[in-house]
Amino acid sequence: MARAVWNGAVIAESDATVEIEGNQYFPPDSIDRALLRGSGTHTICPWKGTASYYDVVVDGQISADAAWFYPTPEDVVANITDYVAFWRGVRTEV
Repeated sequence: MARAVWNGAVIAESDATVEIEGNQYFPPDSIDRALLRGSGTHTICPWKGTASYYDVVVDGQISADAAWFYPTPEDVVANITDYVAFWRGVRTEV
């Protein structure tokens, strides 16, 4: 079971994550959406496509752009559509 934890809160927990480039991508239904806030940030990966970001918000503290996902990834990684990965202090336990 993989978990994503920040500031003492479990943001995601699943036994159905997908690992890509060392990052655990959590299924959409495993995410505690109350701890995420939309961000206007987007980046482009040459082989995965355009990523969108969330801020992680726990107890009034914010980790900006600490979660990302691919709403319309390239075909080679279509299996991670809307799956969420974390960084910027969010600890992923596998």
